[in-house]
Amino acid sequence: MSVLDGQDPHALALAVQRLAKGDVVAIPTETVYGLAGRCDDDRAVALIFSTKGRPVDHPLIVHVADEEAARFFARDLSEVALRLMRQFWPGPLTLVVSRREGRAQLAAAGRDTVALRCPDHPVAQQVLRLGRDQGIPGLAAPSANRFGRVSPTRAQHVVAEFGPELMVVDGGPCREGIESAIVDCSRLHPYLLRPGTLTRQELEAVAGEPVRQPDALSPRVSGSLAAHYAPAAQVQLCSAQELASRWQHTPIGEDRRLGVYSRHPPPEGQGVLWRQMPDNANQVASELFDVLRNFDDSGAQAIWVESPPSGAEWEGVRDRLQRAAAS
Repeated sequence: MSVLDGQDPHALALAVQRLAKGDVVAIPTETVYGLAGRCDDDRAVALIFSTKGRPVDHPLIVHVADEEAARFFARDLSEVALRLMRQFWPGPLTLVVSRREGRAQLAAAGRDTVALRCPDHPVAQQVLRLGRDQGIPGLAAPSANRFGRVSPTRAQHVVAEFGPELMVVDGGPCREGIESAIVDCSRLHPYLLRPGTLTRQELEAVAGEPVRQPDALSPRVSGSLAAHYAPAAQVQLCSAQELASRWQHTPIGEDRRLGVYSRHPPPEGQGVLWRQMPDNANQVASELFDVLRNFDDSGAQAIWVESPPSGAEWEGVRDRLQRAAAS
């Protein structure tokens, strides 16, 4: 199946027709491309799990057009959930809330909670709204990649992952570049289950209370495995000092394919693939997965990444890199 132009109304109508029939379609969001299927069709949800190779006990995020659509799935919405929703939706924030019985059961892996997100991408919004006109209440849409691998931020990443048989709606490169923050609002206090580009401080300012760390009672969510977001090449995190030491003590020949993502270039004569890491956390987030995929495509056998700073705005980037290195 070909890549469709997300600016073409006829292409969007075709994609929604396929979704309405129970097929899966890759669509863009502001975070990453999602492998979408209607969440009220168990066959479509099962197809998402099998296409990704994702275990069926790992809940999927349900994408909705707005707060009204979210209420279709939520048994109730806490005051904190409503504050976060009204401040950050549409946007890169997923909220875990209590699930209304009989709604998105397979997508929620049978749990009594459901993860909901309203994406801030014009193509995703059009697909969701056109789908609602055809009776689709929401779309389950995990990242459009094989389970555990690097998430796609361009249409061509999805094609490289699944081949030409999968319909892909091209909405250009994803603005945020890493997956949404996930906040559990199904309990008495909010818990940050996965960091994103929204900082903990931004979330707490709107929630009106501290956002806690996950604990043993936290529900399972996307991206919570210790090893995740991994390219084919092995990722190693290094401090700037460690990188300098490696350059001095580990001569790299031209025949070894090594990718390096760091703030400062390697010494001249080192046969490596180098990409400069920006100083801004949001810029790094927006290009991170694209950089990792480019290293793979260039034949890198190992990837050295300079550890990001310790500031709160880097939490989402640190999380993705630590999980990629754990793989």
